[in-house]
Amino acid sequence: MALINKLAVIGVGLIGGSLARVLREKGAVSRVVGIGRGEANLRRGVELGVLDGYCLDAREGVAGADLVFVATPVCSIPAVVAEIAPYLAPGCVVTDGGSVKEFVVDACEPLMPEGTFFVGGHPIAGTEHSGVEASFAELYQGKRCIVTPTKRTDPAALAKVVELWQIAGSSVPLMDPAQHDRVVAAISHLPHMVAYSLVNAVDGYDRPGGDLLSFSAGGFRDFTRIASSDPVMWRDIALTNRDAILETMDFFSGYLERLRTLVETGDGGGLESFFKNSKQKRDAIL
Repeated sequence: MALINKLAVIGVGLIGGSLARVLREKGAVSRVVGIGRGEANLRRGVELGVLDGYCLDAREGVAGADLVFVATPVCSIPAVVAEIAPYLAPGCVVTDGGSVKEFVVDACEPLMPEGTFFVGGHPIAGTEHSGVEASFAELYQGKRCIVTPTKRTDPAALAKVVELWQIAGSSVPLMDPAQHDRVVAAISHLPHMVAYSLVNAVDGYDRPGGDLLSFSAGGFRDFTRIASSDPVMWRDIALTNRDAILETMDFFSGYLERLRTLVETGDGGGLESFFKNSKQKRDAIL
């Protein structure tokens, strides 16, 4: 018997589409219904075999679902859950893929009717591409999905969400929502802020003359790849995890200022030590 009889995916893009693909591939779901506003994208999801069907009306789409996965921009998640909550079947579990958890969990838990359950989740995986055509079943293989239970979380609902991410190929650490937000601010949100800033800075630096970005090579393009990510998604992340992001940006600025001082004073030994330490830490990740 499949873990999920009917899965409703709200937001069938890279994240939602990839989860649907892998759960279908693993035989963990019997039926997948996609929900969204872009009918062409949903129709393409059916053509690709990602979806069995789709609805433009979220209230209709979640009817009879035993699990709903909300994969929309962070700021929209509470409104989506509020819209669908009265139409959920008894026992239904709602989870999400948002990159910010305290904002989402605090807003969504009180919206759930008696006998239905919300469990916050964040798969740490992705690419700079979007839409159902960007989805692929291996996206979550070998990755982490942080699940963020609270004192209100139903144990059976938690176990179901953990199992679905394990089936998708991810390890599943459990974490307090606020702690999650501090962790991802450093490992994910800050790098995106830096990448967006770097592209804008180079584009705006006109002293040499000409279009500098046209001269960019592999290093610049590799480093700034994530600046091609969805601007709406990252707008919402910056707005909803503001304090943690500001803290990491200020901390990063201190290191950048330290490096600037080493360059300004011509401190060769300090520069080599600074770069060596960074290289060792980076190599250890790999």
